Amino acid sequence: MAIEVWSWPTPNGHKVHIALEELGLPYTVVPVNIGAGEQFRPEFLAITPNHRIPAIVDPDGPGGQRLALFESGAILIYLAEKAGALIPKDPAARYACLQWLMFQMGGVGPMFGQYGHFHTYAPERIPYAMDRYAKEVRRLHRVLDKRLAEAEWLAGSEYSIADIATFPWIRLPERRAINLADYPNVKRWHDAIAARPAVQRGVQVLADRQRKGSITEAEREILFGATQFQAR
Repeated sequence: MAIEVWSWPTPNGHKVHIALEELGLPYTVVPVNIGAGEQFRPEFLAITPNHRIPAIVDPDGPGGQRLALFESGAILIYLAEKAGALIPKDPAARYACLQWLMFQMGGVGPMFGQYGHFHTYAPERIPYAMDRYAKEVRRLHRVLDKRLAEAEWLAGSEYSIADIATFPWIRLPERRAINLADYPNVKRWHDAIAARPAVQRGVQVLADRQRKGSITEAEREILFGATQFQAR
């Protein structure tokens, strides 16, 4: 049975799209237009009380029971373990994989997101915030570059969900004023992942729904205004 993927074409959404393509698991996509506020619909809140994409529903979860799951890192671990791939079996390598997955979840995603907010979406320019997150984005690239100077992939010798989680945030570096040539090991890693057919398919999921042009005031209010913070 196909896994339902409630998603949108964002870096966090693309993590799951890529993993499913790499693993060859059957799935169907349920678009959740976050700019239109569809993440607040009751049917989505029934899956994830955090009203963030992505989320999945696997009708054939553990024990053959339906499983609803949110948080992209948890979803990646679940999918990898379900398929028996993309997570190392060697204990030390497995923990390295989980370590770098957590690095993405706790560092790369939130900090890159804050960069995008203050440089692109905030209604006023706040130099302190813009400078802080620009510096942090560059620092995180340096951390990745150091790791990838000593290992082919983030977990070591195996391509894994740690790479899949991080790649969508590193692609399109011009959005963060980053030149990947300044981080040669990251660039080598990025280009190798970008060339994978499953990755190319994954980043095309819902690509036709991607916003064209600048954010509208209505979208800004839904994503960052009072609507976002209403009690539900």
